[in-house]
Amino acid sequence: MEHTELLHEAMMNDTRDSHLADPDNQLMIRVGSGDKNAFKQLVQRHQRLVTGIIFRYTGNHPEIEDLAQDIFLKIYKASPRYVPRARFKTWLYKIVAHHCFNYFRGQKRRSFVTSYNQSLPEDDNPPLHDAEAQKKQPEHLLQQQELHTALKVALSELPDRQRMALILHRFEDLSYREIASVLGCSLSAVESLLFRAMSTLKEKLHSHESR
Repeated sequence: MEHTELLHEAMMNDTRDSHLADPDNQLMIRVGSGDKNAFKQLVQRHQRLVTGIIFRYTGNHPEIEDLAQDIFLKIYKASPRYVPRARFKTWLYKIVAHHCFNYFRGQKRRSFVTSYNQSLPEDDNPPLHDAEAQKKQPEHLLQQQELHTALKVALSELPDRQRMALILHRFEDLSYREIASVLGCSLSAVESLLFRAMSTLKEKLHSHESR
């Protein structure tokens, strides 16, 4: 029994040491010690990540900066008690996700129909070259625009956890295990969330195309 406990403690120490090597965790520890420059660096390193997730989750431009500031304020206040038990980014994703959930909980459901094209990586929505554009018929371009709009609406109507799971997997390239850690659920729950999200999107887009 004693040997097992010692082995477990050694493994925990190894894990803790590996997380301490994370540059972001090192910055966070410095923030907890009152280093304001470290906090500035942390914000600069992750501001685009935070605002990007909020944008994709809410699509609500006027509130993005305010929500991001609230999240970084939470991080700053939590810094004196912070213990690096995982990668900093994993903890950050968790803070962002739960802040989005809590902020919009109890509020009337909104239709976040915004510039979804801007939230896609460039490779997913490449601009047409002049030669290609000339080959496109006006009717096709109109259908393409309508399809993008339908996709924006479908994404905005997904349940909160399905939408966040899809954002973390599709745009942040998180594994199922990482998403499970962020959302505080099992791997099978993550699989279910993503399956239902994709099924809903396909169904809504198929319904749009068949009109």
